[in-house]
Amino acid sequence: MAVDPSIPEPDGVPLPAFQSRTGSMSSTSSPNSQAQSTTPAASSGTGVDAEKNTTPDMSNDGRSRESTVPAACLACRSKHLKCDGQTPCARCISTQSECVYVASRRGYKGPRRGTVQNPNKRQATSPPDLSPGSSDCPMLLGARTGSTNMPTVVGGGFGPPTMPSHDVNAAGYAPSQQPTNMQLYKSYCAVNGIDPSGWVVNQTGNPAAVQIPGPTMEERCFDSFYHHFHASHPFVLPKPFLLQISKEPSLNPVTAAMRWVGSIFIDVATPVRERMFNEAFSLIYAPGRSKDGFLVQAMMLLIVGLDGSCQQDKARGILNDVEALALEIRLNTREFATTHGRGIAVLEESWRRTWWDLFVIDGMVAGVHRVTNFLLFDVPAGAALPCEEDQYLTARIPIPLYLDDLEDQDFSGEDREFSSFAYRVLCARNLGKLMRAPPIFGPEDENLGKIETLLTNWRLHLPSAKRDALQKNGKLDEMMFQAHMMNQATSIMLHQPHSQLDSSPTQDINSCAPHQVIPAGDLFNSHTRHTIESANCISTMITHRVPLLSHTHFFTCVITLSSIVHLSRWALFFIPHDDDDLRQQIRLNIGALNHLSEVWGAADRARGQVKAVAQEIYKVKKQQRSNSQFWLGLSQEEMLNTIATDDSIINEIENFEPMPNLLG
Repeated sequence: MAVDPSIPEPDGVPLPAFQSRTGSMSSTSSPNSQAQSTTPAASSGTGVDAEKNTTPDMSNDGRSRESTVPAACLACRSKHLKCDGQTPCARCISTQSECVYVASRRGYKGPRRGTVQNPNKRQATSPPDLSPGSSDCPMLLGARTGSTNMPTVVGGGFGPPTMPSHDVNAAGYAPSQQPTNMQLYKSYCAVNGIDPSGWVVNQTGNPAAVQIPGPTMEERCFDSFYHHFHASHPFVLPKPFLLQISKEPSLNPVTAAMRWVGSIFIDVATPVRERMFNEAFSLIYAPGRSKDGFLVQAMMLLIVGLDGSCQQDKARGILNDVEALALEIRLNTREFATTHGRGIAVLEESWRRTWWDLFVIDGMVAGVHRVTNFLLFDVPAGAALPCEEDQYLTARIPIPLYLDDLEDQDFSGEDREFSSFAYRVLCARNLGKLMRAPPIFGPEDENLGKIETLLTNWRLHLPSAKRDALQKNGKLDEMMFQAHMMNQATSIMLHQPHSQLDSSPTQDINSCAPHQVIPAGDLFNSHTRHTIESANCISTMITHRVPLLSHTHFFTCVITLSSIVHLSRWALFFIPHDDDDLRQQIRLNIGALNHLSEVWGAADRARGQVKAVAQEIYKVKKQQRSNSQFWLGLSQEEMLNTIATDDSIINEIENFEPMPNLLG
């Protein structure tokens, strides 16, 4: 028979081992096959060559015609061997394999003319038998759509308790319970391009049309959390592993918080979103709540979501509470991960990430809003540093390294590779050192030079693979993106107060932080150059070919900080002749804030303020045009280009339509 190659061998699933492709079969065979056989070997009960089941018969015209069957069992298909079409077939009888037929939708065009259909064979157009009495198909266990070898729940945890904590592979976990027949059918349909949504098999084996319900609102929000948010603050367990323990009562606060954060990114009615937030908030502050790492995770999610939704006061209140809770349960210690990790490496890694992401969030809130003091910076931290993101998502957790290893790597003589998350932590520490520096008096203060040395050393000692937020394959490294973002923002915070860029034109931009008074100056000193260069680098980060909404919402305030620098420079009376790049940077920043405002209310407020200041500056620049000194040194072409560019920018700003805000 012609072998159907359309069904591939499932990945990662051991298939029954045959003796050979043409080797002898055992003497055990079905009565049908014995009755059909006329060879001496068959009558004597000895081995029968499997290939003789399909020996060609000679027709009257003398040509050899090979008998065909419309379907072969899965065991024969997987080995690309001929099948006799019996139930069970002789090959499965000899190998003591389960003989299962699943029809192929490709390649078979019905029986050949003149042939008689075997009543024992399944027709190619019929779906697999999914009746309760039918057996599961081991050949499809590895082909389930979206399947993941996930750990099995054991006593409130998952995975084997004796698994080494330093080297765990997700594929090494014990498999979950056997899939149902419907799951196997859906897997078969996925492999063969069949839509299973309109079919189900009833008790008699006949297909019947059904309506499969779609995901609930809670399920949509849960999936939205992992799709839109998890990568920007990756401390919650990866989805396959969280699902294994999601029914534990201690996870109720964190799953409720995840659903609320996920609802921010999709079209959800405002009352529904408010109900989700109230549910998460009530679970977090319930009197009998369990004080553990999962509660810390839930509070962290609310902090980020509230801060991005213009509820910064409420976010800071929860931040104070979660900092106290984290220290109370000793989340910052080296022992916490192993004590509460249940012997599971991916869960231990989640606890390490929870502490360090809380550390980073505390630093970001303090840096962009400048109303908190980065409390956790002064807390001794023994927790190991997180691993790379792909290692975390696949539970291939390496032996962890520590903060001392990272800060002393240039003197230890050991060549170690640190994760992007680790360099992100180091940036947050540099920000904390700036906030703890003694008062800086003047642009020549040695304390200012010490912080700049930290920032420069961070950039100089990055491995080549970490010098860009984009990986070699073009995918975003969000942890390095945030690290570079913090480095440039810290540089502006350090140098802008000592630059000579008058900040008074931007005094109305206070959506992220209070206005900082900076007097005007006549010359561009080194601090001015540092400030402008960092602002330009932040604008360049917008141009990465990745969705802006995949970044942490704190990027909104970093863009706003960059915009203040650009606008202060644009407001200068004497501007460089080649300031077209500057004006394009302003357009870029406003466009990014406009896009981020689709989800984050904080971005919408910042965009409105930046737009208003840009309009005011443009009015002043129009008056400057009437002054002949404004055009000194410019050619006629340069004058026309300047006017055209300014007009196009302000026209775009004045007609900027806000994107629909999904926050309601």
